[in-house]
Amino acid sequence: MSPRFFWFLPTTGDSRSIVGGSHASSNRTIPKGYRPPSRRYLAEVARAADRLGFEGVLTPTGTWCEDAWLTSAALLAETEKLKFLVAFRPGLVPPTLAAQQTATLQRFSEGRVLLNVVSGGDDAEQRRFGDFLSHDERYARTAEFLQIVTSVWTQDSVDFTGTYYTANDARVSAPPDPLPDIYFGGSSAAALPIAAEFADVYLTWGEPPQAAADKIDKVRAEAAARGRTARFGIRLHTISRDTSDAAWAVANEMLAELTEEQIAKATALLASSESEGQRRMTALHGGRVDKLEIYPNLWAGVGLVRGGAGTALVGSHQEVANLIGEYHSLGFDEFILSGYPHLEEAYWFAEGVLPLLAKTGLQSR
Repeated sequence: MSPRFFWFLPTTGDSRSIVGGSHASSNRTIPKGYRPPSRRYLAEVARAADRLGFEGVLTPTGTWCEDAWLTSAALLAETEKLKFLVAFRPGLVPPTLAAQQTATLQRFSEGRVLLNVVSGGDDAEQRRFGDFLSHDERYARTAEFLQIVTSVWTQDSVDFTGTYYTANDARVSAPPDPLPDIYFGGSSAAALPIAAEFADVYLTWGEPPQAAADKIDKVRAEAAARGRTARFGIRLHTISRDTSDAAWAVANEMLAELTEEQIAKATALLASSESEGQRRMTALHGGRVDKLEIYPNLWAGVGLVRGGAGTALVGSHQEVANLIGEYHSLGFDEFILSGYPHLEEAYWFAEGVLPLLAKTGLQSR
């Protein structure tokens, strides 16, 4: 299967810096040259991604993000072909309402909506939104949530009684057409069975190729045991330039801006996260700055101070294309990318890397 390339909407704001804040942090740092996430700026990024040939954009969710549903709805009219991968948290909206919202947005967008289900990995952030379930309970609730949502889309009426949800005569006026693909991530033992049962695309953050491949092999086996198949995606940052030296110079500039205090504080917070995926990201660097190239052209520097995806493809356009090819050969078909700042880095990647991938038959739309 040919890979598909997505870009990212910086709904927490944008800059040339990786300084920011994690989902769990109670405050964030506003870097120099900060670009607020105005509708006008986010529309610039979305239009650029559309024009450059990206399949879609991920609209993230979290404390410091603008609301993903509202952002996606506002920007759909600004684009023509671009799909919107809308991230949302099941515990914060009733399942029948989520099914209805998705169906409406899918109709209004003429089929350009995809769903990224985020069960929520950190207790501190979940409690801000009134969710006091434990990590494993959140995944169990997600299973019930998705059971209701997918049933409502395919049945005239749904009655459901579970541990977390009860619904009587749940229905929507009309199902979304087409049914949106469900993207789902999670590295813990509680997450993998849910991915195997419901995910069309299983997502993971950018660990070194073999470690990432080992993870998706587990999901593939779990899905096969249920008579299902899934596609696999990976979330990475990118710094691509005409030469390798130029790309690493950008990475080193980002690193030089960080203080020891910032790194130590962020590492302690992220290493204690309830999220297995977050702890794995943090373990890639362990708060050290001397061994951040954890695999050829894979840099863990972003994760020193930012939660979530913490690794970046760094190198010449050809080196980045080669590493993407390696991930693809291991089973990854969907690449959700980002870079700082997102407007400029979209051009660097699309104009520098995508043509090289096209020559090898690896290209998006």
